[in-house]
Amino acid sequence: MLWNKKVDYAIVRTAVAFWFLGLCNNYGYVIMLSAAEDILSTQKHKVTNQTATDTCDTFIDSRHCKPPTGEVLLSDNLPSLIVKLTFPFFMDRFPFGARVAVVCALQATSYFVVAYSSSVAMSLAGVVFVSLGGGLGEITFLALSAHYPKVAIAGWSSGTGAAGLIGSFSYAFLTEPHMANLTPKTALLIQLFIPVLFVIAYYIMLAKPNSVYSPGLNPRTWIVPKGYDKFIKDSHRVPQRELGITDRLKLIPPMLHLMIPLAVVYIGEYLINQGMTQMIFFDCSHGFSLSRKSQYRWYQVLYQFGVFTSRSSIRLFELPMAVLYILPILQLSNMVFFFFEALYWFVPHIAIIFVLIVFEGLFGGASYVNTFHKIHRMVAPDVREYSLSAASMGDSMGVNFAAAVSLPLHHWMCQQPLPHH
Repeated sequence: MLWNKKVDYAIVRTAVAFWFLGLCNNYGYVIMLSAAEDILSTQKHKVTNQTATDTCDTFIDSRHCKPPTGEVLLSDNLPSLIVKLTFPFFMDRFPFGARVAVVCALQATSYFVVAYSSSVAMSLAGVVFVSLGGGLGEITFLALSAHYPKVAIAGWSSGTGAAGLIGSFSYAFLTEPHMANLTPKTALLIQLFIPVLFVIAYYIMLAKPNSVYSPGLNPRTWIVPKGYDKFIKDSHRVPQRELGITDRLKLIPPMLHLMIPLAVVYIGEYLINQGMTQMIFFDCSHGFSLSRKSQYRWYQVLYQFGVFTSRSSIRLFELPMAVLYILPILQLSNMVFFFFEALYWFVPHIAIIFVLIVFEGLFGGASYVNTFHKIHRMVAPDVREYSLSAASMGDSMGVNFAAAVSLPLHHWMCQQPLPHH
């Protein structure tokens, strides 16, 4: 009985630690997307006071074409994709602890840069910092999960979903005129507690197995020796095979049947979020008396609620493989609906949009968590660490494609005649 309690405690501790790691890693990414419209509007001097003009519209007489938030989306994802395309080929030589320290530093830097920026370029540079940290963090922790039982993937996925929900809600709450009514700058600086929590989650909460290399103070120990884990015994992990570049490339095609559907889901998902929802807004009587900015913020909150719910579902049920191929169809159908709504404004009330955005998040979160869960189980144990980190290219490529398309799409929509509303 005592042995079982020890095992249960270790599993719970691992799940909780990975939950917080997922939360902290994706938090900055979500905050930047939630603040996207405020970042661009403030820096392009569209408003002088963020809260004074943040009221609902009694009558809508224009499309209200603000700077496209796709700019922030691209800055928040392209650096991450570059990291995911390159780092898995050599990052195994760097200790996990060192990588986590870099991730935390990049995230903290991004909050300061964006909060105190005086130009669009400086703001987007801050977003780039959080993107680099998020990309490095994702491939690092997915690889680290290979050292633990499958509960680590469940904890990580749920934590990344919670980052979306808590991050988007906290920003909406802090900046909403009817709530905390703070400026975007103050709201961003408050989020600096997250890098501190990040440090606590990895260096204190997470128990490290013997297979995780621990460097010393001597600089000679700061590079992981080749073949290090061949001599380490761990019940949850088989020693990883030494892989050359050709070996690593050959491991990607067998995962494409999972990576491609995930990428397609994310294309539909982020075309909705950053390409279309910015163009969908309602007047006071049909929009719960929310301002245009508030409507955009709450779109993000409800989307992230859907993501969190589905990313936390893997411990309850796992979707069959066939459903992973249906999810892209459902998400693209959702995207088509939002496309026509952004053009013609035929939906009578914002409540309908709120419900559909929740489903958008459910589709995306379910695709993510089930994809990585299946990869964790499907790939050979001696290449699992590399495979999990490399597979994260799928969603990043989908997001970056959506970001690139959303920019011309936004400008095209702005040129279309105003529909009867």
